[in-house]
Amino acid sequence: MEELKFKLVIAYDGSAYQGWQVQKIGTGVQEKVEGVLARYFPSKPRLHSSSRTDTGVHALGMVAHFEIPSAELKMPIKRLAIALNAFLPDDIRVFSAVRVPATFHARFHATGKQYRYSIWNHHAMNPLLLGRAWHVPRQLDFAKMRAAAKLFVGKHDFKSFAANHPYAMASTVRTLTRCDVKKSGMNVTVTIEGDGFLYKMCRGIVGTLVQVGYGKFTPDDVKAMFAKTNRTAAGMSAPAHGLVLWKVFYGKSRRSRREEAQDIE
Repeated sequence: MEELKFKLVIAYDGSAYQGWQVQKIGTGVQEKVEGVLARYFPSKPRLHSSSRTDTGVHALGMVAHFEIPSAELKMPIKRLAIALNAFLPDDIRVFSAVRVPATFHARFHATGKQYRYSIWNHHAMNPLLLGRAWHVPRQLDFAKMRAAAKLFVGKHDFKSFAANHPYAMASTVRTLTRCDVKKSGMNVTVTIEGDGFLYKMCRGIVGTLVQVGYGKFTPDDVKAMFAKTNRTAAGMSAPAHGLVLWKVFYGKSRRSRREEAQDIE
């Protein structure tokens, strides 16, 4: 029997979940989506995602795929996203659902990802951004933050900016194509793009940039942090709730499956 493969683009508020993956303790976003898939498809398909966001991290463009026997598809493909959303909780939404070739893999074919981190820089927190942005009440030096952000672009060993992983990594070298800091009123957005990310790497970068803005570190200190390849050498980790997996890019793969399988943020 022919197998059909589908690609989903999923958005979620991660506040109530222990990350994307199915959890032994607590609930992952994946579990919620797979539960709804099981309502429609007797084979109870498993989702394979592009990323594994950490507890409290949000997503606007998480990509995942699943497969089902062709005989199980009882609805037009254009209605699949609507059907899934009908039973998903309000904090999880499928933006699109399309059929893809049997060779497509959400994780191993991803060539890059964009994360955005939101900061509210004012002495009083904006209550409308609770759970969506990190409240940083102190004045920040944005010129120094931007100068430091440029140093993260390129191919580097990011071990100093990532949390310790429960198992040995094949490599802690990653390539960032973008790291910039933009301010609009009290809203500050750090945008980071790269070919892959280590555990809590984005949050380590953002926390370090904020401490550069405080004056605790200089841009030159960031260069030394790379060289030390030790988490204690870099700045703090920013809270999870300001981070959003914004978009996943697809194209010619530049990395091995083993490296992609170890990415988590």
